[in-house]
Amino acid sequence: MPLLAVSGLTVSYGAIRAVRGIDIAMETGEVVALLGANGAGKSTTLKAIVGLVPASGEISFAGSSLRGLPTERIVVRGITMVPEGRRVFPSLTVLENLTLGASAAADQKALPRNRAEVFELFPILAERRHQPAGTLSGGQQQQLAIARALMSEPRLILLDEPSLGLAPQIVDGIFELILRLKQRGQTILLVEQNVAAALDIADRAYVMANGVITMSGAAEALRASPQVAHAYLGGELAPEPAP
Repeated sequence: MPLLAVSGLTVSYGAIRAVRGIDIAMETGEVVALLGANGAGKSTTLKAIVGLVPASGEISFAGSSLRGLPTERIVVRGITMVPEGRRVFPSLTVLENLTLGASAAADQKALPRNRAEVFELFPILAERRHQPAGTLSGGQQQQLAIARALMSEPRLILLDEPSLGLAPQIVDGIFELILRLKQRGQTILLVEQNVAAALDIADRAYVMANGVITMSGAAEALRASPQVAHAYLGGELAPEPAP
């Protein structure tokens, strides 16, 4: 049984159908990339999974339906999203941001242990734990956004454009962190404009265009595909705008 199974997912904004009956499945421990051009429906798909936008179709997680559940209950079930643009709480310290991220954890007694593990993964955050998040660099804020998601002990993390707006050398560090999470067994659904880097890390990938899945398969096979190479590997994609 897949950890995440999405079947016939459809999302509309008024008369515009942003996502058109797509199917996605993921196993525990996989990193799956969701790729596509500007406006393909990638970020909307992530938002639908966590209940941030109304959707039709079926979404099941660990064998249970998420249909109709509010976002906070979906998070408690074990899915956390790191949104595009990081969206940390700028006036709160690093430590306070992390504590807020732990509010959905099933075992609140695990907070000190989870915080210690996060600081081991992100040593710069340990150094700056008492610093307001708004004073961190863009790369450090992205680390904090991922660390905050980890504090709830999620079974699945949805990462939306983690490299967006970051300098190339910082992007390399973010992908190294994602790779470390993969090596720890973390399940990740990744939307990313840097297609080559995403395919280097992912086990499998889906390609979206105009709200539908047009290709899917092993990341290595998609990287070798002439269609993918022609459409995406000649340069980075433009970021997908918010609906």
